[in-house]
Formats: sequence, C-alpha cells, structure tokens
Amino acid sequence: MEFTARQIAEFIGGRVEGDENAAVCTFAKIEEGREGAISFLSNPKYTHYIYDTQSTIVLVNDDLQLEKEVKPTLIRVKNAYEAVARLLQLYESMKPRKTGIDPLASISPKAQIGTDVYVGPFAVIGDGAVVGNGTQIYPHVVVGDGVKMGEGCLIYPNVTIYQGCQIGNKVTIHAGSVIGADGFGFAPSQEGYDKIPQIGIVIIEDNVEIGANTCVDRSTMGQTIIHKGVKLDNLIQVAHNCEVGENTVMSAQVGLAGSTKIGAWCMVGGQAGFAGHIQVADKTFVGAQCGVISNTKGQGEQLIGSPAMDPKVFFKSMAVMKKLPEMYRELAQLKREIEELKK
Repeated sequence: MEFTARQIAEFIGGRVEGDENAAVCTFAKIEEGREGAISFLSNPKYTHYIYDTQSTIVLVNDDLQLEKEVKPTLIRVKNAYEAVARLLQLYESMKPRKTGIDPLASISPKAQIGTDVYVGPFAVIGDGAVVGNGTQIYPHVVVGDGVKMGEGCLIYPNVTIYQGCQIGNKVTIHAGSVIGADGFGFAPSQEGYDKIPQIGIVIIEDNVEIGANTCVDRSTMGQTIIHKGVKLDNLIQVAHNCEVGENTVMSAQVGLAGSTKIGAWCMVGGQAGFAGHIQVADKTFVGAQCGVISNTKGQGEQLIGSPAMDPKVFFKSMAVMKKLPEMYRELAQLKREIEELKK
C-alpha cells in the first residue's frame, strides 16, 4: 500500500516541502534510503546523510537548517522521532492479526477464552485461566492455572506466565520472558538453606511492554507490581515484591533486588543495579551501570556511577582518579624526603 507525502503530512500534522504527491510504500534508515521509502532525521549526527539519501520522503524537525538543496521531499514536524513512531504504529496496526485456536494447542476446559483470540500450536492454557478478547498467544506459551489476562495482549513464543498472575489490557510480552517465577527467598539453617515459599503473585497493568528473556518474580506475599505504561527492555530482572511506577522505562540488563520501589516516569540505563528495600523517587534518571544502594533524595534527581552519585560529583571524582598514579608517586617521594629530613 502506498501513501503520498500529503496524506502522511495530514496524518502526523506536518508540512510538506517538495512534491506532495511523492509516494512511499516502506521505511528505511536515512543512511540506507532507497526509492519508495520514507526515512526520518532527528539526531543531528546524521544530518549529513540527508544530502545523499535515496529515500523519497524524509521526516525532519521544524528547526532543521539545510546547507544546500536535497533530493527527497521533506515533511517538517515538531518532533520527527515521535512522528515516525506514530507512522510505524499505523503500519503495524495494518498487519493482519492472527485469530483462531490451533488444534495442537492445549486449553483446559475450565479456562475462559474471549472472542477473536489466537492460540498457537503447543501453547498451554491452564485451569481457571481467563484470556481477554483479541489477545494473541503464540506457540509454546504457557499460561498457568488461574492467570487473568486482559484484552488485546500480545504474548510471543516461549513466554511462561505462572499460576495466579494478573495481566492487564494491551500488554506485550516478548519471547522467552518468565512472569511469576519464585522470588529468591532462602533462610540459612545448619543444614544449608531452607526455601521460603513464594505465595504472592505478579500484577502487570495496562499498556506494559516487556522485552525478551526478562524475568518478573512473584512476591513472597502480596504482589510484585508493574504499573501501567512501563517499558522493560530485554534481560531485565525484577525481583520479588518490587514495584515499578507507571511510565518508567528501563534498558537491558537492569537488576532490581527484592522490595525495591521505583517511582513513576523514571529512566534507567542499561546494566544499572538497585539494592533491595530502597525507594527511588519519581522522574529519577539513573545512568548506565549505575549502582543505587540507598533511597534517592527527591523527584527529578540524576544519578550516575557506582555507588550512585550526582553527575557533577562523579565527574570530579573521575578527574581525580585519573591523577591517582601520579599522586601516589608524589606521595611516595614526599615520604622519602620526610624520612631523610628525620635522619
């Protein structure tokens, strides 16, 4: 299906510069542009590509200043990254959705399956499970006994959702993720470690997306909660009794120890780690590989380094650290001189 620059501009509220009848049928990165494709430019580091790209249409920010003429038709918008996200969402929504129950699926007669649901081959849905309308469950997914799943969810292959967990509406869980495995609870004894039964559940609210091979553990008692709008990347560990506030985003390999409470609208970089039983305020920015070991001070704080600290303090510390070898040599020299003076 083709769309013209004029149609696209009307959909995203943009302004066309060039041929408003220029048509595209696919997407391409600006550095890999080709005829019939639409690209976008939002990062200034990629500006030079716009002069050579072969894409037919390029989405750009309103304030982009060009040094010379360009070949593609431009659509100027307030935020090109946001605009291309809307277009990709439209493109995705136009793909045909799978429906129907595959004969190789195993569904308990005690389960409740909504309308327009897809259940792929070798998927298993347990006793008392509820699957909402329009949800898609791909092959080899396991939905445990008593799981409650809302409408419009997308559960990719090999996801396991343990018994009793609750999944909201329009939740996407990518391949290999595990929701509701036991939290890491063991009591030391003379013989070793006695397992503490994990009798709680996981609650995932609406419009959450969870990346591949991410684990959200069930609580010891009560709930582990992922609030609405949260986006978790691949390979993230959310331990028992944690709570992640709404619209918080986390990059890959983040780890939350037990009972950590993360506020709303936080941004967490890759490989950041959080100690257990701490609270992180709303809108906190946590840099990549940051180690957060105590409660944060307040809303909007920025943290980097391990242990986590204010960026200004961190960079001053790093500047000193680079000089440590030289400072060590100077200190050794001073000690020798003092010894000589004592003699």
